[in-house]
Amino acid sequence: MNLYVGNLAYSVTEDDLRAAFAKYGEVGSVNIIIDRHTGQSKGFGFVEMPLNADADKAIKGLNGADLKGRTLKVNQAKPRPSRPTRGPRY
Repeated sequence: MNLYVGNLAYSVTEDDLRAAFAKYGEVGSVNIIIDRHTGQSKGFGFVEMPLNADADKAIKGLNGADLKGRTLKVNQAKPRPSRPTRGPRY
């Protein structure tokens, strides 16, 4: 299950997130979203957990928990809505 993790402190690393979620089960991947212009975290990311039961435990255990001074928001990630394609730029 893919989990959305919001309200991250800018100092949180992917290793920090992996360690927090690993307490609840196997972590497949961790991805913190970075602003491509500044190189700074945008304050949210995604954690993939192969077993839904582990992911549910992580949601219950970490949603509202403190990580580096910020209260995490953790829930199941929703698919990104498709954006309309734009025509050519002239």
